[in-house]
Amino acid sequence: MAMYSTRQILTTCVVVALSFYLSHGRENPSFKIKAVNLGGWLVTEGWIKPSLFDGITNKDFLDGTGLQFKSVTVGKYLCAEAGGGNIIVANRTSASGWETFSLWRINATNFNFRVFNKQFVGFGTNGNGIEIVAVSSTPGRSETFEIVRSSDDSSRVRIKASNGFFLQAKTEELVTADYAGESKWGDDDPSVFVMTIAGRLQGEFQVTNGYGPELAPGVMTDHWRTFIVEDDFKFISQNGINAVRIPVGWWIASDPTPPQPYVGGSLRALDNAFVWAQNHGLKVVIDLHAAPGSQNGWEHSSSRDGSQEWGQTDANIQQTVDVIDFLAARYAKSPSLYAVELINEPRAPGASLDSVTRYYKAGYDAVRKHSSTAYVVMSNRLSSDDPRELFPLASGLTGSVIDVHYYNLFSDVFNSMSVQQNIDFINTNRSADLSFVTTSNGPLSFVGEWVAEWAIQGATKEDYQRFAKAQLEVFGRASFGWAYWTLKNVNNHWSLEWMIKNGYIKL
Repeated sequence: MAMYSTRQILTTCVVVALSFYLSHGRENPSFKIKAVNLGGWLVTEGWIKPSLFDGITNKDFLDGTGLQFKSVTVGKYLCAEAGGGNIIVANRTSASGWETFSLWRINATNFNFRVFNKQFVGFGTNGNGIEIVAVSSTPGRSETFEIVRSSDDSSRVRIKASNGFFLQAKTEELVTADYAGESKWGDDDPSVFVMTIAGRLQGEFQVTNGYGPELAPGVMTDHWRTFIVEDDFKFISQNGINAVRIPVGWWIASDPTPPQPYVGGSLRALDNAFVWAQNHGLKVVIDLHAAPGSQNGWEHSSSRDGSQEWGQTDANIQQTVDVIDFLAARYAKSPSLYAVELINEPRAPGASLDSVTRYYKAGYDAVRKHSSTAYVVMSNRLSSDDPRELFPLASGLTGSVIDVHYYNLFSDVFNSMSVQQNIDFINTNRSADLSFVTTSNGPLSFVGEWVAEWAIQGATKEDYQRFAKAQLEVFGRASFGWAYWTLKNVNNHWSLEWMIKNGYIKL
């Protein structure tokens, strides 16, 4: 039997007691998390790691890509009349929503076109069945098209329908699928259109559906295995960070066989994260970043085509609650579990206050069914005018947290600000914003996302250091803590790892 000194025994007891103390956050009200988001890992965001998409065939044409087509003969844009539910015309002199067709990718060469009102382009039933309309709510064979690009100019395209013929603009009011034969791609060919890419999405749906069922599993498994590793947790723990906020997608609850096009394996990566967090003394905030149907229509919530459809039915809300129940049950006994964030950035008005409130109450109960100590984080709705709108619910729930995200970006007001004006905005405006949601008798406050990046060009290293310091000081007043977005990013100032290693931020 091994013999231990009194000092060894006391040291061990202190370590165990401290671990228990920190793993039960509400028993230590002075503890605040200083976290970093592990963005772009288990929920894909293409801007964080663009190379993840490099191997996709025809990667210009991913789900949700917005395309606009101008007829070379008519000289005007294709348009879904009235936004959909009607004919396709070629009579618009400029392009906006009704003139933008959102791709649903079937494979590398075949696509559906979804219009503004969410119908799909296909054949009409009048006449000889070659007139092009947008009336179907579900895509089928007649709503399937191939995009053929000119070898000399990739912006010049022809659109081949499932009947084997090409679309043509016969007149401004008549678009048909009955043009046969080859093309010389000249301006006299009514089957030629000048294509403009009006928008892209590069999220989890795009990367997995882009690679397809044969290649996606290998690509994603390699990404999950290499993008975040245990050494990253060691680095985090050694540089003033005590927690990680880990974005996950709703499909993780169906691992290892999630619905297509998603692929299994992200759950194993999350399991590893909990082990690594425990090895290096870090807390974990699980963040449901992508909910079924997309809660904001953006790529980071895995929207297929920019649609926002979360929370519109009771079944959808219950499906999301089931995901939270799954996660809470799986990790409730881990000493590293510190909080569960029920959903990230639901966006008003699509995500109504009623839907969000009903979901948060049910999600809170799901967490509490498995854990009495884990905090339950509720993200404020984006685009809402009332930052305290969740207080009536959250104030009555023990261990509730309100998550706010503060960026000096994404609004025109920041485009003309100087370095000092940005810093003053943090010290004045953001300080007031945070104070308004930080109360002594309400939910805790959490700045779940912020970054030392701005709209300023040519800022010096000292400028960035001052900007980061101001945010650390102000956001450090949040009663729950803060989390930097994100650990790794090809855009340097968005990467906390790069900022630390290059002396731009000191924690």
